[in-house]
Amino acid sequence: MSQVIDPAIQAAVQSLQDPQTGKTLASEKAIKNLQVEGGDVSLEVELGYPARSLHADLQKQIIDTLRAVPGVRNVSVTVRSRVVPHAVQRGLKPLPEVKNIIAVASGKGGVGKSTTAANLALALDSEGARVGLLDADIYGPSQPMMMGVSGQPQSRDGQSMEPLENYGVQVMSIGLLIEADNPMIWRGPMATQALEQLLRQTAWQDLDYLIVDMPPGTGDIQLTLSQRVPLTGAIIVTTPQDIALLDARKGLKMFEKVGVPILGIVENMAMHVCSNCGHVEHIFGAGGGEKMSRDFGVDYLGGLPLDIRIREQADSGRPTVVADPDGAIAQSYKSIARAVAVKVAEQGRDYTAKFPTISVQNS
Repeated sequence: MSQVIDPAIQAAVQSLQDPQTGKTLASEKAIKNLQVEGGDVSLEVELGYPARSLHADLQKQIIDTLRAVPGVRNVSVTVRSRVVPHAVQRGLKPLPEVKNIIAVASGKGGVGKSTTAANLALALDSEGARVGLLDADIYGPSQPMMMGVSGQPQSRDGQSMEPLENYGVQVMSIGLLIEADNPMIWRGPMATQALEQLLRQTAWQDLDYLIVDMPPGTGDIQLTLSQRVPLTGAIIVTTPQDIALLDARKGLKMFEKVGVPILGIVENMAMHVCSNCGHVEHIFGAGGGEKMSRDFGVDYLGGLPLDIRIREQADSGRPTVVADPDGAIAQSYKSIARAVAVKVAEQGRDYTAKFPTISVQNS
């Protein structure tokens, strides 16, 4: 027999809002196990995205809201996050041990894509997710330096490679398998095959998200990867500059053509704040990323400043999110990471694991 709950308590519960999305928790089906015994109320909240930094404030908001209901004395609230696998392109299956793969891409180089990918991976980790980072830039791998990892990956079974780990993030890159000064003089098919091996022969360990730092551009390698890698979605990184936006549009259209949802646009180097006087200047233009998001009907995830500290911290192997976790720039990365995770949570779920494998045998 279902429990009859006081209408005033029910109304208060129905009014509770998700601080990240602004939607009601009830509409997101995040309210679990609501129990009322006399003046005691208990419930659980299960968010579909990692948001450790929001849990305490959300818990307090719920307690304050319910205690305001006449007759309610004690309120017990548990807030947690649970990330589940979501659907990928038609004809592909998610990787074992990886719930969701997110491509971070740009139409051209030099827009800060790799720095953004590293900081987003670290931001998701700081919010409580298990995260991996695959450096898919065969010709210019930079993630080993940015993430402060070095040395050859080891193999426990002779068939797969163990990812290196730093700051809680699992990392794999072709840069870990070659000498630092050796150029990769490979044609497209060889590079694509190498990347697929890196992706599938790395022993990723129970990842909620694998961030793939894609090679810049929209050529054969990028197209083949977007067709063969089981992607939950893609993030487009651009600067406000017109020529960067022109190429970013091509990258966005490439993902659309192969059925990969666009999670949103990140505008890097959106403005420069003078370290001496605080004057804000839009060196590469203003509002380009927001206009592009409106033109294509996708989310504008946020803008990041042109700041020397981002470059210095990445070069030193301690990206901003770990070098200055409480700083304004790190908070911007975390806000973008939560927005990305929400967009992933809104995608259709993956149900392939629920279907039995059917084999046909001659008898």
